[in-house]
Amino acid sequence: MDATKSAIREFINKHIGSREIADDDDLFVSGYVNSLFVMQLVMFVESTLATPVADEDLHMDNFRSVHAIADFVARKAARTMVA
Repeated sequence: MDATKSAIREFINKHIGSREIADDDDLFVSGYVNSLFVMQLVMFVESTLATPVADEDLHMDNFRSVHAIADFVARKAARTMVA
């Protein structure tokens, strides 16, 4: 999961500049995320992290922080392995 978190942090940092974010920083409350960036983040999760995002997955809690995104990716991967 550390590699996933690193990839997420790297993607976010490219879009928010040189600000450091902690794994549990709320991206929505901090003002780092707008509606366009949310769509870019979803596309990143789908393409780079190879995790499909269904309509029912589009909850702020899944994308609220680096940790939340990494947990979402891990949960989706676990479901795929079981199915």
